[in-house]
Amino acid sequence: MYVLRTGIQWGALPRCFGPKSTVHDRLQEWCAAGIFERLWKEALLSYDDKTGVNWAWQSMDGTMTKAPLGGERTGPNPTDRGKSGVKRSLLTDGRGVPLGVVVAPANRNDCKLVEGTLEARPLRPPRGTRQRICLDKGYDFPEVEEVAEAYWFESHIRRRGETAEGRRELLRARAHRWVVERTHSWMNRFRRLLIRWEKKVANYLALVHLACGWITLRAARLL
Repeated sequence: MYVLRTGIQWGALPRCFGPKSTVHDRLQEWCAAGIFERLWKEALLSYDDKTGVNWAWQSMDGTMTKAPLGGERTGPNPTDRGKSGVKRSLLTDGRGVPLGVVVAPANRNDCKLVEGTLEARPLRPPRGTRQRICLDKGYDFPEVEEVAEAYWFESHIRRRGETAEGRRELLRARAHRWVVERTHSWMNRFRRLLIRWEKKVANYLALVHLACGWITLRAARLL
């Protein structure tokens, strides 16, 4: 958690946590055992029990961050002069609590990550739950709607050329998609996620899962 929040190098880790090699080895052992994803799942179960997951309005979006050392699932960032970067595709519930996340090279299109993000959910809704998913115009492709339908979602996608105000007036509904952008902002406050230094994707994804668990527990007011 200290490394996640501060972004500190492993070599600069305070001695009170133990030798850096031991701490890093423990991280990799827990990654292999799936500890961090299980922690996130337990946090979601507690949140669902205390507050209730808002399955009715879910949102998905991707964001790109720097990855100077490269490594697995990194690629040229089209918004950063082709420098090495990573993309984080995130699904949240209607309140912005993380429900699913995958990482991919920065140049991977968001629409190609929809199914993987839905598959990465550690917790699924009860059978028969009505689910809506809100997506921006970057997801305006027929294959995205097919994936959403296959996973029992009613898709709400802003069409290319359509303004947000015009769509809200048409639906006579308030905006729902902004919560995922806020959650991306929360995750970027963990400095180890703002810039990816891990070359192994498993280590990076473990830190992402730990951040998701922390945000979920905060939403349930358990931290």
